[in-house]
Amino acid sequence: MVTAIISAFAAESGNEWSRLLPFTQHNLMTMRQVRNNIEAFFVDEGKLPGEQKLFYGSLKGMVAAVDDPYTRFLDPEQLREEGMEMEGEYGGLGMYIGTRDGKILVISPIEDTPAFRAGVKPLDEIVKVDDDVVVGLDQNDVVKRLRGEPYTDVTVWMRRSGEDELKSFDMTREIINIKTVRSEMMDNIAYIKLNNFHQKSAQELSDAIDAAESRDAGGIILDVRNNPGGLLNIAVDVASLFIDGELVVSLKGRIERIGDELYAERGLATDLPVVVLMNEGSASASEIVAGAIQDHNRGPLVGTKSYGKGSVQSLFPLPERAGMYITIARYATPSGTIIDHKGLIPDYVVEGEPNLVTSEDKQLQGALGVMREILHETPAEGE
Repeated sequence: MVTAIISAFAAESGNEWSRLLPFTQHNLMTMRQVRNNIEAFFVDEGKLPGEQKLFYGSLKGMVAAVDDPYTRFLDPEQLREEGMEMEGEYGGLGMYIGTRDGKILVISPIEDTPAFRAGVKPLDEIVKVDDDVVVGLDQNDVVKRLRGEPYTDVTVWMRRSGEDELKSFDMTREIINIKTVRSEMMDNIAYIKLNNFHQKSAQELSDAIDAAESRDAGGIILDVRNNPGGLLNIAVDVASLFIDGELVVSLKGRIERIGDELYAERGLATDLPVVVLMNEGSASASEIVAGAIQDHNRGPLVGTKSYGKGSVQSLFPLPERAGMYITIARYATPSGTIIDHKGLIPDYVVEGEPNLVTSEDKQLQGALGVMREILHETPAEGE
């Protein structure tokens, strides 16, 4: 009967009605049949999803069919949680995660959080959260399992490259306050750790540079290790602090109007020498800034190859405060290098891991050595 009604209406409305339908009439009726089968035969009647949950599930499946880990649908709750994250405070374990080759990977742990203190590393694959195997689940579903009420315990099982057995991490959730910038003077060299690219990141970094210059710093080490990136416009703002008016990044999309070239602002850049410290947890906006600094010969990169997340997502709002991110372009460094799935290669390869004890941080010590060479200084004894 429903098919007959739709067919009759379509006949009256002609092609206009067909153009309004998201799928063919046949496929819409198949969706109706799937819903009928679930509601009629699913064994746990009390767990039957309602209209909205079924609808969001179908949208999530449609977006997932694109087969791109960064193109995804978010229901209103998920979008609200991501908004909290961008504002700089949320509850959880303190690690950014992403999808690659069907695996849920840690992009980076956040400094001084449960994940960081437990020893979680970039590229660890999340396999289990407590007793739930999460292999094959959507990234948003994994995030939900990782988060919870503050001061509750959770065990996360991960697979680390090169190791046969899973590693278990017992952690206690807490309110995560994301600190954008941490800085200190190391003799006449300013060490500045940039943890993310949120709304206030560029201004806080600018303040740290001003403070360093007021203390007669001879050079700057910009540490973007385990920095998962963030907002594209903030990446350009950060690059403007080191590059005066030059090209920062090019966007290459399928739609011509999306293609663009973004330039640093003039008059903001410091003229102090800079060394960028990066690792496999440096992604997205971190790679934009590091690539621009490298390509313009503004300073060398030290550490290990970056993550290789070189695509740009745009948020498209949907009704009921839902939304969807779509990968609209890939970015290229000023020299034309595409980073996506490749990463940046440092000028000086130094293995190691971030360590809050400066003397035990091999990568930081390597960056200090490179900066001293730039400044034509002899390393101090004991360093």
